[in-house]
Amino acid sequence: MPDESIIKPIYQKIAIDIANRIANDEFSPGDRIHGRSTLASEYNVSPETIRRSMILLRDMDIVDVSQGSGITVKSKNRVFQFIEKFKVIDSISSIKSDILSMLNRRKEMDKELNESIDKLINYSERFKNTNPFAPLEIKITSEAHLIGKTISETKFWQETGATLIGIRRTNKIILSPGPYAIFSPDDVIIVIGDENSYDRIISFLYG
Repeated sequence: MPDESIIKPIYQKIAIDIANRIANDEFSPGDRIHGRSTLASEYNVSPETIRRSMILLRDMDIVDVSQGSGITVKSKNRVFQFIEKFKVIDSISSIKSDILSMLNRRKEMDKELNESIDKLINYSERFKNTNPFAPLEIKITSEAHLIGKTISETKFWQETGATLIGIRRTNKIILSPGPYAIFSPDDVIIVIGDENSYDRIISFLYG
């Protein structure tokens, strides 16, 4: 998924631009900024868009908007707070965009991983008598010490050297269970390992 750019509404862009013009001393406190019609023509937008821009600046006490006097600069100090506020908003939006992008990539990777594991299990079941690398299926009884614990808590891979690729539970297969999946009695764990994996797993479960 391509990275998303942060798109601000045009009235926000205009408000930020005017704030920067005040910060750069183009306008000073007490100066009267052009009226809405003039600003609308300058920025090539409607007067309503300018009105919304001025509301943002007015709410931060940067300008004063009155019927007779038009738009007057009130404070330069508040300008920097206003600009910083939108920097923070941009930063948060950027982080949010990055997180959404990563979540989408993770979703795609999880999908591909599950599809591959599913193919491996199906293939191994069809050719289990001729495939030396077929996954092992081991049923967990209530005597196993890891009942009620998560995969992460038991350090399954570190203790057995085998990779747990699925859990068969009540006729359903949980593919690529995460570290917080909890072992339950009568689970059938589906693992891949070397020729000594079975003995190590049994020893780990009940030794």
